[in-house]
Amino acid sequence: MTRRYPGPSLAVDALWVRGSRVLLVRRGHPPFKGEWALPGGFVEVGETVENAMHRELKEETGLAGRVGRVLGVYSDPRRDPRKHVVSVVFEIKGRGGPPSGGDDAAAAAWVPLRPRPRLAFDHGRILEEALRGRTGRGKPRRPGRRAGPSPRQRDRT
Repeated sequence: MTRRYPGPSLAVDALWVRGSRVLLVRRGHPPFKGEWALPGGFVEVGETVENAMHRELKEETGLAGRVGRVLGVYSDPRRDPRKHVVSVVFEIKGRGGPPSGGDDAAAAAWVPLRPRPRLAFDHGRILEEALRGRTGRGKPRRPGRRAGPSPRQRDRT
């Protein structure tokens, strides 16, 4: 397929927190070779973002989890030095287990949330916003709370 109008590439990133640890991969290729990052990668043509998340998680960590809610969409054109990449970040749920690096991840591990290593791309920002209960640029909200008007506000209409 030929692109008539150039646009950004679409990617997915996984945020899986278990207790006081987060699942990270050590990048095996540039950019940021050798640095820690959230598991993720590019969405393939004909693939949903949810299926891409399952595939990337399995390829890079050997783990399978349940794809949960969207934590944010990150679209800063400078977030990836290769090109403009828009990433959908998903919360991952499940028991987990011992991860093993695969595909383009040199390693995978459950890393302590505090202190943790510097993360590649804008993954440090993504993790901090998720830990504070933020989504993208919106107002802080408690995990599990639905967006939208409160029951009191709905009753006023």
